Amino acid sequence: MPHVIAWDANRADPLIDAELDRARAFFGADGEGASALLPVLHAMQHHFGFVWPEAVPHIAHRLNLSKADVRGVLSFYHDFPETPPGRHVLKLCRAEACQSVGSERVAAHLAAAHTLTPGATAHGVTLQNVYCLGNCALGPAAMIDEQLLSGFDELTADLWMSRLQDGAP
Repeated sequence: MPHVIAWDANRADPLIDAELDRARAFFGADGEGASALLPVLHAMQHHFGFVWPEAVPHIAHRLNLSKADVRGVLSFYHDFPETPPGRHVLKLCRAEACQSVGSERVAAHLAAAHTLTPGATAHGVTLQNVYCLGNCALGPAAMIDEQLLSGFDELTADLWMSRLQDGAP
């Protein structure tokens, strides 16, 4: 279950320092700026629950990058949502193997029956499209929080949505 805490530059600075130290240890003189950006963004997301918009100028300044550089990376990778996630995150595989066994039907069903569309949050659940969970032989594959699920059909989606809306962990 994701947690979200308010942005605080004073809490972020030690995280940024730690990632810069790791980048310098690995890359040497090249371990500044852009080479530390992805690890810094992951650390921010892990600690704060997502990368707050207020964090972008701070991260850019600390890494000597432009705000556009930071925003560009955030918008490129689907793992960095632009809004705080719901209490639960449902990742639905939309790759070809899962499409061939019904993931598109599941996505359409989630939208119609639960008003849950990719990138949005409804009923405390955030839906994210992913393109392979490594469970191709048992698709459609999904992941709820950190639990990998196989055979995620419309009925399974309804059961999980009911359980998650009832406050299940």
